[in-house]
Amino acid sequence: MLEGVRHLWVAKGRKAEHVDLVVGRPDDATILSMILGRSGKLRAPTLRTGDTLVVGYNADVLADVLL
Repeated sequence: MLEGVRHLWVAKGRKAEHVDLVVGRPDDATILSMILGRSGKLRAPTLRTGDTLVVGYNADVLADVLL
């Protein structure tokens, strides 16, 4: 799922965390803990555009990525 993705944005409430998957990529377990919800399913909404993946809702991040 992360093939070709360079920028990962994970939004939780009002906070958003950016991870550069090319420079300083965390291990797979860390990435999974960030993008999976308590049920073990991918958090929503999830949006991929180009080399950017956004997981979770944060209006500011979505506006920056989409505009």
